[in-house]
Parts: sequence; C-alpha cells; structure tokens
Amino acid sequence: MTDMLPGRAFRRGERGYEAARCDAVMNGRKPARFPDVVVQAASNEDVIAAVKYAKFHNMKIGIRSGGHSWAGAFVRAGGMLIDLSPMRAFSIDTQDNTASLQPGLIGSDLNRALRHHDLFFPSGHCRTVGLGGFLLQGGFGWSSRTLGPACASVRAIEVVTAEGELVRADERQNADLLWAARGAGPGFFGVVTRFHVALHPRPKAFMKSDYVYPIEVYDEVLRFVRAIQPQLSRTMECMVFTRRDIFGHLGPAALLTAPVLAGSQDEAVEALSILETCPVLSKAVHREINIVTELDELLRGSEDLLYPVGARYAADNMWTHASADQLLPGMRRIAATLPDAPSHMMWMLWGPVEDRADMAFSMEDDLYIALYSVWQDEREDARHQAWVTDHMRELEPLASGIQLADENLAARPFRFIADDKRKRLEALRLKYDPDSLFHSYMGTPA
Repeated sequence: MTDMLPGRAFRRGERGYEAARCDAVMNGRKPARFPDVVVQAASNEDVIAAVKYAKFHNMKIGIRSGGHSWAGAFVRAGGMLIDLSPMRAFSIDTQDNTASLQPGLIGSDLNRALRHHDLFFPSGHCRTVGLGGFLLQGGFGWSSRTLGPACASVRAIEVVTAEGELVRADERQNADLLWAARGAGPGFFGVVTRFHVALHPRPKAFMKSDYVYPIEVYDEVLRFVRAIQPQLSRTMECMVFTRRDIFGHLGPAALLTAPVLAGSQDEAVEALSILETCPVLSKAVHREINIVTELDELLRGSEDLLYPVGARYAADNMWTHASADQLLPGMRRIAATLPDAPSHMMWMLWGPVEDRADMAFSMEDDLYIALYSVWQDEREDARHQAWVTDHMRELEPLASGIQLADENLAARPFRFIADDKRKRLEALRLKYDPDSLFHSYMGTPA
C-alpha cells in the first residue's frame, strides 16, 4: 500500500530518526542534510514497498549499503534514504565458483567465509565496506590489478526499478541495466537487492614489505617507484603513503609498502625483491621485508595506521599518467602542509591499464593519488576540507579523471566516466527513471 512505510522507518523528528541518519554514515563528520524519512530495509518486499511509497509521494530516493562514502553522498536533503545494511545474506556455490549476495554484506565477511572453500573475491581495502556501493562504483579491491575491478566479476543483479518492479539483469535480459550497474556508482537508477558474482581461487601466499623513508629522500623514492612500475608483478599492490609519525618516525615521511597476493611464497619473495633496488635503500629509517601475513591482518593494519573509527574525514582523488618529475612540485607542497597524523596522501601504482569488458566503469590510469585528512574537532572541518580540495584542484592539469569512492563531487566535480559512457548512462537513466526518482551524482563536471 502506498500510504504505509515498510520495514523500520523513521520520519524526521521522530525518535530514532537522528540515530538512523547518522549511523548510515561511517565518517564521523555527518552531512548537514536531512532526508524526510529513513527506511531500514530487511527484504526485497521492504525495498519494493519503499520505492512505491516514494514514487506515490513524489520523494526522491538515496541508497546506502555500507556507508563508506566519505562525503555521505547517499544522504540528501528531503526525500527518502533506503538503508540496505540489514540485507547481508549470501550463499556460495562451490561447483560453479559463484556467490549470491545481498548489498549490505561486508566484503571482509564474505572473504572469511570463502577462505573455507579456498576461494576469494576482490573485496574492499577496509574491513567494514559494504559490497553494494563498492560494486556499483567499480570495486577498487584486493587483487584488482590481477582480477580487475570487482564489478567485472558481477554476472547478474536483481534490481528494483523506479516502477517498483523487481527484475533480473544479466547478459541475456535487461543487459543495459547490468552495464550501468557495473560502474555507475551513486548515479545508478535502481536499488540492487542482490548481486550474483564470479569467485576466484584464493591466493596461496600473502606477503608484504615495508620501508619508511625520510622526507630528505622523498623525490628519489617517488621517482624510483614510478620508474619500476612497468616491471612490478600484477600480484603486487605497491603503495606510497606520505604522512607524519610513521612507525615512530615523526616525519613527514614516505611509507613504501607492497602487499603481494601470490600463488606461492617464492613467487611473492621474487615480486618483492625489486623494492630492494631502491637507490636510497640505505636511507630507510625502517625496513622490514618479506613479512608473511593474511588478509585480515592487512585490513586491520591499514585501518589502525590510517583510518581510525569515529574520526572526521575529508577525501578526494585523481587518476594520472604524469611522470614523477611532473608531479613532484605538487607532492612537495602536500608533504610540507600535511595536517597531523593520520592524515595522509596515498599513491597506488595501478597500471599499466588492461582491456576491460564493456561496462560503465571506465576511469583508470597508471597512478592513483588520493588525499585523506583525518581529524577530531568539528571546529576544524573547513580547514581540513580545504586542504584536500585545494591541493586536488592544483593537480587537475595532470589528472585524467577521478575514481568514484574517495571522491567529493559536491566540493570538486571532475570527470569520473568516459564521455561516450556518460552519454549512454544518461540515456539509460531517461529510459528507466524518466521522473528522476533516484538521486544522481552530487555534482557533475561541465
């Protein structure tokens, strides 16, 4: 019935509303945007009823699965927020190496279950990332340099359309919906209630090496990693984090870390050996090589070092193929103005980019650079947001695009999809959501 809200629903002003609104956002900095109602959906029936209610009452819809949008893009002023986090069921088919999963499922929980079957999925780099939004925006996950973005492993979806109808989309039916769901992110025009995904063999060896270099050799380290990038094993996720106070070194400094998810420990050791050729290796103030680890340890380590629970965050990012020398002036300015730890800049050596299946996900390049300001005091919000946004604006001439996930399109709209795919996506939006029931992006580039 269109006069009845489904599931657990909280209207603005009612008891429980503010907790439901705030709990939907992982960032300790909650957006000053207030939906008219928050619906915590626990079933397909809840979602269908919510969509029909919103359509009948002319309410626009935002959708949340795990809440890891730093900008809280799914929380909008007015309308309805559908919170899918209660929908966490999944099943694993070990005969076909596939899984069926609901959008609120946490990626690390899926991989813990898959471990018992010697299977793996390229889930997110934080322990609490829900798979719904992660897969829709592309899925920049573990082993994605080998397996591709996680959305490339999506074989089918079940989606509630703007008409309140539950349909299946795969390569044989409603294929254009599947195309859009693999990369459209918060601009997708439906509510995906289930993903059907391909699974992969679990890596046999998890290993990493860590090096901390003082700022005095910063230029040499960044030049080194860009120079060796074409020779890096695809099993390696080579990253450089620039921040203050790394492993007791007050800094600022550069943490060169390189997790490898490989077929054997020998293979991992061989992949990591190239890092020992750094021309300023003797300058490292911390060096620990060939550390045997596990996925949960990698997840826990990154969160403990970089992403404390409950902190306030501002984030932004860019893709680029610029050389180290082109990037260095901007990198030095960022390093010199770093806020207190754990604020940081991340370099991830992603490319060379490989051919992908035809899907909405389209922005990749050799190097991924992201800024994260992390703080506690609400009075410092504007300063930290400006540090992130202003530095990323300065780097725009060197950027080929951005990735949906660590973006803030409201603060800095920038190209996040190839032009031809953007046109196709907008044409599909007109087809499936002609009345714009679902919110689109918070900002789009001119």
